[in-house]
Amino acid sequence: MIDTRYRSELPEIMDNFSMEGEILKDALDKIAGINKLLGGNKVTLAGVKELLNYAKLHDSVKPPSSDQPLPSKTRKEIREISILDVGCGNGDMLRVLAAYAAKNHLKFKLTGIDANAFTIKHASRLSSAYQNISYECLDIFQESALNDRYDIILCTLTLHHFKDPEIIHLLTIFREKARLGIVINDLQRSAIPYYLFIALCFVFRLNRMSKEDGLISILRGFKREDLEQYSNQLKLVNTSIRWKWAFRYQWIIPTI
Repeated sequence: MIDTRYRSELPEIMDNFSMEGEILKDALDKIAGINKLLGGNKVTLAGVKELLNYAKLHDSVKPPSSDQPLPSKTRKEIREISILDVGCGNGDMLRVLAAYAAKNHLKFKLTGIDANAFTIKHASRLSSAYQNISYECLDIFQESALNDRYDIILCTLTLHHFKDPEIIHLLTIFREKARLGIVINDLQRSAIPYYLFIALCFVFRLNRMSKEDGLISILRGFKREDLEQYSNQLKLVNTSIRWKWAFRYQWIIPTI
């Protein structure tokens, strides 16, 4: 059995920010497809809904917790909500949010950042029909990064790429830059998803990079006590850590 007691520090091939080409494009799209199939996007979307409800953005308008549209007389009262997706990949999460906003008559300003220029170009092409989505190639650890503030900051299947000290630094930045809160959606570190992913590799015919990086991602993922330790170290309050299918954690951090 694979040892999952401690977070792995093995590098992923995808961590090479200069990487480009069809292999990377295929990996990004396959990851997005598997995440959608297993309900991963719903985990992040549910976190966004929870923060919007928690914030009560307008005295007379409570943002919806369901897919029911708002009454027409209240639509004009909702202000624009800015959402940043850190490590946006091919932009699938932002497109899900754009569709949700359109269906529910909400006004979202959506921004995706990634440190790989090829990834950003690919995401931009896939999102060309969405006027409220923009992308920027940006290293989150650059001193000039995140000059702007956002209502909500998302980190979907991205936090595990960083080592513990980097995670603490990153969450400190997120907390300063998010007006309403942070939604983290990332992998559970466990032997069960590790071996199940090996089976998925055959089903979806993943290329070698996707297979190797996927297995390392699980070993770099989290147990509940890891997230609780980060929370205690940062003295976070009112946070919510929930296990979700398929073998991931939803971590919601209000900042208001």
